[in-house]
Amino acid sequence: MALSLQDIQHIARLARIRVDDAEAETARGQLNSIFGLIEQMQAVDTAGVEPMSHALDVSQRLREDRVSESDQRDKFQAIAPAVENGLYLVPKVIE
Repeated sequence: MALSLQDIQHIARLARIRVDDAEAETARGQLNSIFGLIEQMQAVDTAGVEPMSHALDVSQRLREDRVSESDQRDKFQAIAPAVENGLYLVPKVIE
């Protein structure tokens, strides 16, 4: 599927993008090369190939779920500018 210059201008108008003829011609060449690559990939016979989530058959090592640091909440809240009921109070930034 090759795009024409009119196709590019129509797409640009739909996207509310102003492009001149030189930019449209450049975009047409780039998009057509992308579509060509897609056509090449679609031509590959993938029958019998299982989908995979990663290129290598690897799994992540899991660690034991245990507490590794001490609770320092009171220490951190003692130096905070404003705290209420264990929560940090911050200035309102969205009206």
